[in-house]
Amino acid sequence: MAAEIATRLQLPLHSWAVRKLAHPSNPELALGAIAAGDVLIWDEPFGRLDTNLRQQLVSEQQWELKRRQQLYNDPPVDALHGRPLIVVDDGVATGLTVRAALQSLRAAQPTRLVLAVPVIDRQVAQALKPAVDDLVALATVDDLWAVGAWYQHFDAVQDQQVISILAAAQLSPYR
Repeated sequence: MAAEIATRLQLPLHSWAVRKLAHPSNPELALGAIAAGDVLIWDEPFGRLDTNLRQQLVSEQQWELKRRQQLYNDPPVDALHGRPLIVVDDGVATGLTVRAALQSLRAAQPTRLVLAVPVIDRQVAQALKPAVDDLVALATVDDLWAVGAWYQHFDAVQDQQVISILAAAQLSPYR
């Protein structure tokens, strides 16, 4: 998604890893999210989880967050300072991971922070608007329960695919 937007707008492309904190018995249920800069967000109804379980979830995902930041060569936050940033996601249902990304990227003090998504839940969009300078969505819908339902193919993207996409973007004359 982001690669297509970067290509069409002739902009550089970078990764910004964020991790969902999922319920152990239901990996699709987001309880929270983490991002660079020690950003940690919990969904309030689930905020009363057992302290040990919360620490375990965060610890597991911090490891994966760091792995992806290194593997995908995420830029340091100061490299983004004072630049306009477009955050692209495949869709936003609960908004937890994108909130973590936006909060994390605000530390870069961008000149503009834009969220661009193909589909977003209407209530979540309203809640996110104060966090961005602009929100662009192809579809704003009620009760978005699964982003994947909006795609014909919604397979997980493998590390090698991400690396290939990012490498191709680095070869672009718009880098």
